[in-house]
Amino acid sequence: EDFLNLIFKAMMKDSLNSSHAVSSAVQSSKQIEEMFDTLSYIKGASLLLMLKHYLTKDVFQAGIEVYVHNHSYGTAHSDDLWDSMNQITNGTLDVKKLMKTWILHKGFPLVTVVRKGKIISVQQEKFLYRMEPENWTSDA
Repeated sequence: EDFLNLIFKAMMKDSLNSSHAVSSAVQSSKQIEEMFDTLSYIKGASLLLMLKHYLTKDVFQAGIEVYVHNHSYGTAHSDDLWDSMNQITNGTLDVKKLMKTWILHKGFPLVTVVRKGKIISVQQEKFLYRMEPENWTSDA
């Protein structure tokens, strides 16, 4: 329950236009400090949890083992984790492509499903909790 509360707080922060991606290039040490906030950690943990459920626990665990084995006592990038997962899925799923849609963009999708008789329509858009004109950006 505590973890769910943290997830919902992170989602609230991520739904603001002032949010940021989990992973992004940095140019200064100040940007590094700004990146490592509650949003990065909680959203990152949530994404890994979703990936574990999507891949199944055993496949996810095997991918983590490959990643740790290949990068122990060294440096690694997020792509290295996704590549390790791709090794385990034997190319049946491009985990790197899947995860980049989540970690390289701020916010999260809002999926709306409408049923009219036998017809089901699905629409996806970026969810924004509040849009203030002074915070509009080109990607808003």
